[in-house]
Amino acid sequence: MAGEALSAGTVARRLGVAVTTLRTWHQRYGLGPSQHVPGHHRRYTSADLARLEIMRRLTAEGVAPAEAARWANQGPAVDFGGEPRLRAARDGGGQTIGVGRAGPAARGLARAAVRLDSVAISEAIEQALERDGVIATWDGLLRPVLAGIGERHAATAGLIEVEHLMSRCVSEAFAAVARAGKATGPPRILLSCADEEQHTLPLEALAAALAEAGVAYRALGARVPVAALVEAVNRTGPAAAVIWSHTAATADPGQLSTLLAAPRRPLLVLAAGPGWRAETLPVGVVRPVGLTEAVSLALAVRDSWGHFSGE
Repeated sequence: MAGEALSAGTVARRLGVAVTTLRTWHQRYGLGPSQHVPGHHRRYTSADLARLEIMRRLTAEGVAPAEAARWANQGPAVDFGGEPRLRAARDGGGQTIGVGRAGPAARGLARAAVRLDSVAISEAIEQALERDGVIATWDGLLRPVLAGIGERHAATAGLIEVEHLMSRCVSEAFAAVARAGKATGPPRILLSCADEEQHTLPLEALAAALAEAGVAYRALGARVPVAALVEAVNRTGPAAAVIWSHTAATADPGQLSTLLAAPRRPLLVLAAGPGWRAETLPVGVVRPVGLTEAVSLALAVRDSWGHFSGE
């Protein structure tokens, strides 16, 4: 790939992101094309692409975009042999849960998690949801704390009880948002984990964000075999299907190909989560970067479905 001069469209396809996402990363964080070709728009080099891959992986793992961009701009020397980690920047001693630059609210929530103080955890999450909404709460508060717990567990093999309690509190808070949502129209969005995928919190966050936006959906939950997923699609005819995979072990692209071949295939299939790799996705599958983009795409396809179907 050395010496290639890539267009924004080509880079977007390789990364599995929207061109508008590339423009945002360019305008806000300076992660833009660096090669000038006379008579053409500026082009992305292989080094530019490597930085953008770091940005994509880190944001998919829950790192705030500004911090992810700071690491990406340092170049591809960051170790991404496995799942992206920033332990050196976040690690602390003892039972401390690092939250990077997430701020005092996240640090307070992390301390409550270490104390196993479920009342304080729930109150902090509920207050943030009421004040800031689902997307801001997920990106600015919950993801940093959950990522910090995961990193601490990876380093020490501890805090399993903290992760379980925190996950339960988050699930309960999102379920409350979903119950309070004022969805209109039939549920045209189908949410499902990939086969054998048990990590559901990000999908629950998406469900809560859709409910908050008044979008009806169906959620199938964890570990959905592909045959069951196709059956659900054929029975309900959703406008969009979101398939979540947290790890490469559950991200079999064959699941997506089977879904695309279904008689009532959705207009849009989203492969969400860091498990999926853009270069392995079937043509026609979109890989959203973050909760905001997933919600925006779901809203757009729901509105398009209404015009398409005459509803």
